[in-house]
Amino acid sequence: MTSVLTELFLMLLVILIAAEIFTNALEHLGQKLGISEGVTGSLFAAVGTALPETLVPILAIMGGTASAAVNEEIGVGAILGAPLMLGTLSTCLMGLSVLKSRGLSGHIRPENSGFVRDLNFFIAAFVLAAAAMFMPQTLGGFNLRAVISIMLVLLYFFYIMLTLKASKALVAEGHGTEAEDVMFLSRVGIPTNSLTIALQLGLGLGLLVFGAKGFIHGVSEGSALLGMTPLLLSLLIIPIATELPEKVNSILWIRKGKDTLAFGNITGAMVFQGTLLPAIGIALTPWMPRTEVFVGLVLTLVAALWLRWCASLNKGVRVWHLMLNGALYATYLAIVLSTR
Repeated sequence: MTSVLTELFLMLLVILIAAEIFTNALEHLGQKLGISEGVTGSLFAAVGTALPETLVPILAIMGGTASAAVNEEIGVGAILGAPLMLGTLSTCLMGLSVLKSRGLSGHIRPENSGFVRDLNFFIAAFVLAAAAMFMPQTLGGFNLRAVISIMLVLLYFFYIMLTLKASKALVAEGHGTEAEDVMFLSRVGIPTNSLTIALQLGLGLGLLVFGAKGFIHGVSEGSALLGMTPLLLSLLIIPIATELPEKVNSILWIRKGKDTLAFGNITGAMVFQGTLLPAIGIALTPWMPRTEVFVGLVLTLVAALWLRWCASLNKGVRVWHLMLNGALYATYLAIVLSTR
């Protein structure tokens, strides 16, 4: 167990360094392209850091182990566990990171139109994905689940178009991406241009993937010692191992007062993983409402609806609002661990 803890500590250190490198380069990219913080956070940061982890459920479903049933359990758990973790634990940790500086009643101020758009798309997609669990495979001669999968994919592309369309107006209103610090590579005498920005992005992302993979290995070893089932492992452990470390980006941004980038990194990833990945799960797995899965679905939607309601308040999101999202994750842990 000591070696596992040492590996986890070292990999988290790598992830922290990588997150600094990645967010620094991403801010310079957004500033150079003249795009809004919403696009930088919800699309570039969210998709860029989520892509490596997207392979986990895909590879599992396609044949990660010799057992098809185990493959499906790991795949479905990883697909549904990631949005749960992002909407509850990640947002709570982001709030905790500014609790001392802002206080429980302190404001969290992401650009509201993009924040609301992200949540609206995620809620619509996740309701559709949840409903698919209770629908027959075919209806009236149509492959109903295939239709739902296509709808989810189209929903994400529609989301991309709306996010990009809103960018120009937001930049004009003062919500453009701004890099506060010089690019790290320029500190060693390398000029800041498109090539070096891409180079630093690649370096940061590469280190993130390396750190996340090492973290996954350590967590997997630890979960094996605890004797967890494949489904429980994929619902609880895999999302924490694959998603949570890379959401350090959001903690770094919110501590710098870049709330739009911080929240966009989380809510954009929720939209990405609440549309494209469920589309794969619905099409390629039985997609059945088992207890652990159904409870996770319900609590994920509750967390998203809570944030959406908070966004509609006159005074907006407060730090204590995010603490309640963390309580939802604790509730999920209590429910699923009590039913093992």
